[in-house]
Amino acid sequence: MKVGKRYKNAISKVDVQKKYSLEDAITLSKGLASAKFDETVEMAVRLGVKPQQADQMVRSSVVLPRGIGKKTRILVFAKGEKEKEAREAGADFVGAEDMIEKVTGGWMDFDRVVATPDIMGAVGKLGKVLGPRGLMPNPKSGTVTFDLVKVIKEIQAGKVEFKTEKAGIVHAPIGKASFKPEDLIENARVLLETIVRLKPASSKGHYLKSITVSTTMGPGIPVDTVQISNLMNVV
Repeated sequence: MKVGKRYKNAISKVDVQKKYSLEDAITLSKGLASAKFDETVEMAVRLGVKPQQADQMVRSSVVLPRGIGKKTRILVFAKGEKEKEAREAGADFVGAEDMIEKVTGGWMDFDRVVATPDIMGAVGKLGKVLGPRGLMPNPKSGTVTFDLVKVIKEIQAGKVEFKTEKAGIVHAPIGKASFKPEDLIENARVLLETIVRLKPASSKGHYLKSITVSTTMGPGIPVDTVQISNLMNVV
């Protein structure tokens, strides 16, 4: 893979042999952001779990206190009074069979999807379209619910969904490079606390195996997992 000068310059400033404190990793990552757009700051956490086993799948959502720095386009599948409720709560797109047909036809101009339980039978047809993109509504992440006002407001406030991938890694945004370091750090801590709280009882060995912070165009900066594990009292 060809590596650009900007990336080479950024990675030259990262000591790959060093494990940075969470604060230093975020501050360094933010400082290395040099793209012409406001880069997203992301955290990748490799967990000591086997996500292929149902009881070790770590999946949930968390409202980041400082938001994620972007307007999230919300699609809600609902009908009747719930459709009206979703519109009044601020959802960008709302509908039932009409919206299902639109998505089936290839329309994907949205970032998050919410559905009421009574329409999930029909929404299930979109599994092959929404599933691979991580957009399928799911009760565990709170996106299958009748309480549309609450979930829409949470998403607008910075609610982030996450789940372990095949390799046991959780990827989640913690804000934008334009954020103040302390705001990114606060978001990161809340995310990590949530992940730690969800540690499966059947998980053996070290739970937090590695943590990396990076921006959209920047290199990954390794975080000291021992420090984080000690702070959060997790093995």
